[in-house]
Amino acid sequence: MFKVENLSFRYPKNEENTIKGINFDIKKGEIFGFLGPSGAGKSTTQKILIKLLDHYEGFIQYDGRNLVEIDHDFYEDIGVSFEMPIHFSKLTALENINFFKKLYKNHTDVEQLMKKLGLWADRNKKVGEYSKGMKIRLNFVRAMLNQPKMLFLDEPTNGLDPSNAKILKDMIKIYQKEGGTVFITSHIMSDIDELCDRVAFIVDGQIKEIDSPRNLKIKYGQRTLKVEYSEENQTKTVIFNLDDIKTNEEFIKLIREKNIETIHTGETTLEDIFIKVTGVGLHHD
Repeated sequence: MFKVENLSFRYPKNEENTIKGINFDIKKGEIFGFLGPSGAGKSTTQKILIKLLDHYEGFIQYDGRNLVEIDHDFYEDIGVSFEMPIHFSKLTALENINFFKKLYKNHTDVEQLMKKLGLWADRNKKVGEYSKGMKIRLNFVRAMLNQPKMLFLDEPTNGLDPSNAKILKDMIKIYQKEGGTVFITSHIMSDIDELCDRVAFIVDGQIKEIDSPRNLKIKYGQRTLKVEYSEENQTKTVIFNLDDIKTNEEFIKLIREKNIETIHTGETTLEDIFIKVTGVGLHHD
């Protein structure tokens, strides 16, 4: 869907580039995660891909065409959900949606979408009276208004309770199943792990890693197996090497004879990988 080659970008007042010669592609029908600490270049890259910023160096191809040469028709193809929901607070939710609908040729079934997101009952309430979670969900409705081929989601579940976050994630998965492509940034690593086919880590304007969450966990994890078992009312722990586990007599004996409580492989979490690759902890922008 996107092919990005040697992309560099510098803001006019800055002395050095914010984006420093990055290369990546986004395959049709995949959910692509774009991760990095604050100020690493995530938002700048996204703004370039959605044509909010130009004057970049390098080459970007969208759906087989040079991005520079595509006119406003491009916006018929994409849906964008910014982290900070932007609506007209003195209008109702439905009035907001009907206003934005007029900007597009293609339209989705708004009633069905709002019902799925639990907003239809409050459609005639002013957006200024909406909770943060409701505004975030309305933002997603707006991103889906024009039946986009490609979705850009910035922190889509940040501020949602677990049940509404699950509804949104399920809708993203359905969108993908129906052929949609997604570019997503988030600080919630469990969401990235659950949704993304591949993730890229950007640090100081450069991409440090691109791979599937599973492959990254194997690469950065340890080849160990931790077994916790109970003995004499105490929990005891033994760690085995995964490579010789099938011939390890102590492991086989333990499994046969003890009351096993938990078994965990030494694979790491995406959160740990984020910290290792970027050198910084997770901070919310």
